Parts: sequence; structure tokens; C-alpha cells
Amino acid sequence: MSRSQEFLHGCRDILPLVLGAIPFGIIFGTLSIGAGLSFWQTLGMSALVFAGSAQFIAVTLISGGVGAAVVLLTTFVVNLRHALYSAALQPFVRHLSGRWRAPLAFLLTDEAFAVVQQRYARDDASPHKHWFFLGAALTMFVNWQLSTLVGVLFGQAVPDVASWGLDFAMIATFIGIAVPMMTTRPQVASAVCAGIVALLTWELPYKLGLIAAALAGIIVGVWLEQRAEAAARARGEL
Repeated sequence: MSRSQEFLHGCRDILPLVLGAIPFGIIFGTLSIGAGLSFWQTLGMSALVFAGSAQFIAVTLISGGVGAAVVLLTTFVVNLRHALYSAALQPFVRHLSGRWRAPLAFLLTDEAFAVVQQRYARDDASPHKHWFFLGAALTMFVNWQLSTLVGVLFGQAVPDVASWGLDFAMIATFIGIAVPMMTTRPQVASAVCAGIVALLTWELPYKLGLIAAALAGIIVGVWLEQRAEAAARARGEL
């Protein structure tokens, strides 16, 4: 396919996930203004941070009067999953120049990773798959900015929009992203462990339960993967 075809296919393939992100962005814009952030601070966070879960956590902590160091550390840990995404995609983009890798790394999100890794997994010789990556990621970026803007401009006119349950759309989106990718027992066990730990640590302050759940899931997943590899070596399969 040509560059333009790859780009447009990327825009198209991410649209179902874009629909799930729209209410999430609107709620973020609404809550940010309610938490005391200004118009430009809210838009700036969406443009420069561009990480929905980290932005929500940051706004929650800021509204609770937490110091900047705690906000930065918490959002940093929450976004560590992007290092795993980058590692998974690195073999496919390492041939690109820095002017390509830098913007693609910035635009990488959970949704973009979900569709891009499927594109790279297809067995074809297209040399322009990074244009698919750009189309998908840029579509989500533009959508997030517009959704935030709608929340900032109109969210305060709607009473208690956060209680409407619109954020469930994003939860459903994440489920749709994660479940099809769980193809091995270690992956399933990692997700189950993280979910259990998240429930058990729900009451911890500063969203520390999310960090504990992520770490628990990673530890269990890595341990089981190592056991599986050791068993395969013992059988002579590796």
C-alpha cells in the first residue's frame, strides 16, 4: 500500500477506540476545570502529557492538595507501561530516523498500540507501516484534544457530569484492547493478579493501589514466562 493508504487505514482502524475515548476526554476537561486548573492548563496537559489515566490521577491528586513530587512520581509509575509498548514495537521502527521515532513515541497510547501491533503482525512487505502508525496515533491525539476542549467549554454547564457513568466507555475500551491480546497463560494470570490486587488495595491513598496492581501483574507475568521458558528448554524446545 502507498503512504496515504497506510495513513488512512490507520485513521480508520482506530475509530472504534476513538469513540470510547470521547466521553473520557470530556469528563477530564470538566473535572480539570472543577479542580481549579485554568483553560490553558487543562488544554496544555492534554497536549503535552497526552495520557488519559495519568491525567485523571494528576487532577485527583492536585485537587487533594498533594505536592508536585508525589504527582510526578505517581504519573511516572502509571505511565511505565509505555516502556513495554515501546519495547514491543522497537523491532519494527528501529530502522526509522529520529524525526520519525520521536513523534511516534510521543503519540503512542494504549489504543494506538492495540491497532498498530496488529498491523505490524500482518505478514506483508509494505514499507510504509509507520504511516499507519502515524495515522492511528494522530487520530487519537486530535480526538483527545477536541474532547478535552468540549469538556472545558461545556462540561460545567452540565450538572455533575462525572456521575453519569460515561467513563465506563473507556473501561469497556480497555477491556476490548486487553482481552484479545491475552493469548498465553502468563498473560491471563498477570491480568487476573493485577485485578485482584487492585480490588484489595482500592482504599490506598494517592492511587497507590494502581501502582501495586501493576507491579504485581508484572512480577507474576515475568515469573510465569520464565518458568515456561525454563520448561521449554528442559524439553529441548528452545
